[in-house]
Amino acid sequence: MSEGAEKVVVIGSGIAGLTAAIYTARANLSPLVLEGDEPGGQLSLTSEVENYPGFIEGINGFDLVQNMRQQAERFGARYEGGRVERLIPGTPHRLELDDGRTLEAHSVIIATGATARWPGLPREREYIGHGVSTCATCDGAFYRDLKVAVLGGGDSALEEALFLTRFATEVHLIHRRDSLRASKIMQKRAFDEPKIKFHWNTAVESIVGEPEEGLTGLRLKDIVTGEQEDLQVDGFFIAIGHVPNTQFVQGVLDLDDQGYLKEGIVTHVAGVFAAGDVRDHVYRQAVTAAGMGCQAALEAERWLAASSLG
Repeated sequence: MSEGAEKVVVIGSGIAGLTAAIYTARANLSPLVLEGDEPGGQLSLTSEVENYPGFIEGINGFDLVQNMRQQAERFGARYEGGRVERLIPGTPHRLELDDGRTLEAHSVIIATGATARWPGLPREREYIGHGVSTCATCDGAFYRDLKVAVLGGGDSALEEALFLTRFATEVHLIHRRDSLRASKIMQKRAFDEPKIKFHWNTAVESIVGEPEEGLTGLRLKDIVTGEQEDLQVDGFFIAIGHVPNTQFVQGVLDLDDQGYLKEGIVTHVAGVFAAGDVRDHVYRQAVTAAGMGCQAALEAERWLAASSLG
């Protein structure tokens, strides 16, 4: 074993990374978790999580993340700041960080997630949990019998809009163009749904309301005529895509055309594993991320044992 090399480095501190940390820590592997630019991941910004098993009344997203962090720490997980800028495969692997450090690790679990694209509205992130969301599956049930808006024109936006029709009385789809980018079958489903109202050639100028009291509407602008109007809605779902945090493995691991890992839990690089939203652009749920974090940890443990490194 190389002197000074970590047995396990977990890159990312969202649900997938923290689950991996819990499992590898309980296996006495003393994992080092690199927390990145957004400690806790996207879930730490969610005010209420009602679909994570075991919490009858739901739990605050930040609290869930903190509980998991402390749980892993109890078994010996360690945490450090820093973002990985480059993964160099080897024996051991090398990780170059944005603060100039270089770490060595016999096994690496990549759980860096994906970052939602934001439209760049004033104070938009202050409204997270107060009327603004990037996940209809996570938060749609909070808008039962209310009016909501969805921003976007691709398959993801239409999937979000169609899902929201289960709860909302009206779903306003806002799109900058006069046609959708989504697949024909998704367009047909959306056009056939009477609850979905389309706003063509329209941009969102700002959010109406105060973050402390919650969103009350959106200020819209017709990009052809320049006219503005206020749309009264209770919720605003941003669905203009996600950016997977995979820049540091470009040229090392296989990525799809959106930048997500095409690799499975066990990648083609020995001792490198992947979990969570960094390789999942379909489900993007806390519970699926946790499951993958568990799988990656167990695979890392087995690989280290088989390599006489654990």
